[in-house]
Amino acid sequence: MTTDHDGVRELLAAWAFDALSPAEREAVPLHLAECASCAAQARRLREAVRLLDGPASQGPAPDGGDGDSGSRNVLSAALTRRPAAPRVAAHAAPYAAAVSGLTALLPEAEGRWGTPVVHDWDAHATVAHLLAADEHLALLLGLDARVPPSRTEKLGWARAWERRTADVIAHEHGRTPEETVAAWSAQARELLATPEALDRDRDPERAGRAVTLTGVRLPVADHFLVRAFETWIHTDDLGRALGLNVPPPPEEHLGQLVRLAVRILGTALGPGAPPVLLTVTGGDAWVLGSESEPVRAELTLDPVDFCLLVGGRQAPREVPRRETGDTAAVSAVLQRAASLAWL
Repeated sequence: MTTDHDGVRELLAAWAFDALSPAEREAVPLHLAECASCAAQARRLREAVRLLDGPASQGPAPDGGDGDSGSRNVLSAALTRRPAAPRVAAHAAPYAAAVSGLTALLPEAEGRWGTPVVHDWDAHATVAHLLAADEHLALLLGLDARVPPSRTEKLGWARAWERRTADVIAHEHGRTPEETVAAWSAQARELLATPEALDRDRDPERAGRAVTLTGVRLPVADHFLVRAFETWIHTDDLGRALGLNVPPPPEEHLGQLVRLAVRILGTALGPGAPPVLLTVTGGDAWVLGSESEPVRAELTLDPVDFCLLVGGRQAPREVPRRETGDTAAVSAVLQRAASLAWL
């Protein structure tokens, strides 16, 4: 078992869920004692697990203590039972983590698959939607579809996507939730095993080639980030419906999602929009809109609130923010962000 920085960082999520092998459990604390950044990340992840399990399930303390050994840790048990996530390229790591998070959450839906979640979907349909949403990238990368095809030849991409997701949900409602989960999980594993997910350094053209999926032209690497974004959003949807607190992605992954969303938002606004300085707390700042005019307003958002806004889960007028300057320019940015309608 390695104690190097990169090796340990890849194990922190499993460490937070108390799902490491005996050798890994011995090595990780040794590194945390010497590395402040990993120790801080470990504390954040352990707190995220505490929130997921609720106050009654504290789990081992960050300093290596036993905590409440008799507490019920559903997510830890789920992660212990599942195979370890593959080690993937940096652009696919957020998707791998989001898949792991949803995998850990889904046992909580047992016996509650008819619970309303979002749109007009119940919990079963929400997983079926993700099966359909991941399919776009899966087919592009040469994987086989797991649901019979839809007739969408003469439809634009938006209507074709509506038809496809409706057809997949209808198909999956004819199967058991367990079968739908198995199909989604198998497709996600296959996506994470593709060369585009595993090795960008040896063959950068695979992950770097630009392709259009659901109306958005991006490098394949960025489409993996889109999959991470949507998987996390719907995991949060399911958690809320089931009465569970789902933490945001790890800080590093959240930063990747924010930067992708800002790029897409900037393109959607176009070069003629009134320029607004957007700052995401704890991250970077960007000027959106015209490059030939002085900045008219400043807008500051929390990274999670920004992602929820782009994901359609925060209303433009209600999203917590700080703003100064031209209120109309700020409103235009917020409205455009909410209208991206990825999910």
